[in-house]
Amino acid sequence: MEAHIMDGQLANLFAIQLQHFSIWEAIAVALGLAYVLMAAREIVWAWPAAFVSTAIYMVIFWEGNLPMQSALNLFYMGMAAYGWWLWQVQPSREAAATNTDIKPLAIHTWGLGRHALWISLGVLLTFSFGGLLTLFEASQMPYLDAGVMVFSMMTTFLMARKVLESWFYWIVINTFAVALYWQTGYPLTAMMFVAYMGLAWYGMIKWQLRFRAQTT
Repeated sequence: MEAHIMDGQLANLFAIQLQHFSIWEAIAVALGLAYVLMAAREIVWAWPAAFVSTAIYMVIFWEGNLPMQSALNLFYMGMAAYGWWLWQVQPSREAAATNTDIKPLAIHTWGLGRHALWISLGVLLTFSFGGLLTLFEASQMPYLDAGVMVFSMMTTFLMARKVLESWFYWIVINTFAVALYWQTGYPLTAMMFVAYMGLAWYGMIKWQLRFRAQTT
């Protein structure tokens, strides 16, 4: 009996989500998926796709009275512009250090120590923002909400810098995002992040192969 009730509630959630799934949201989702696919292949047009997608989401969340999510997408817009500039203009560190021909920014890795500091910063910011969300009762799941937001912002920066491990970060972040959106009543959004999770594995494999080709 309880299973039938849960199935009915889930069906109602999907119906509500579909009623509010506008053409603009569909465009934003499509461009977001295109961004991940192109980023995995190091196609610079990933960043314009991300810019337009996040611009649409910024307006959608603002009109939906979600100012923090709107501000987060404003940050993503800035990072999209930064990624576009960086992937086209900046030389790789190796080329600059050896005075060889200037090349586009290359895929590279970070050491464990640097990742440890990066994760520690993310955890500190997560607990700080989570504490504020708890204090002001501004989120259903304050610490999970804060963690997904903080690490998404930080990992977008790593993606722009072509840090190989950024895809592993996305796999973990998307796992938590699925839990967040599913438990707060957004099943369609949760399903979209399941797709993002699969694309993150694809991106990690593609970048790993390209990184090995660079080093040889």
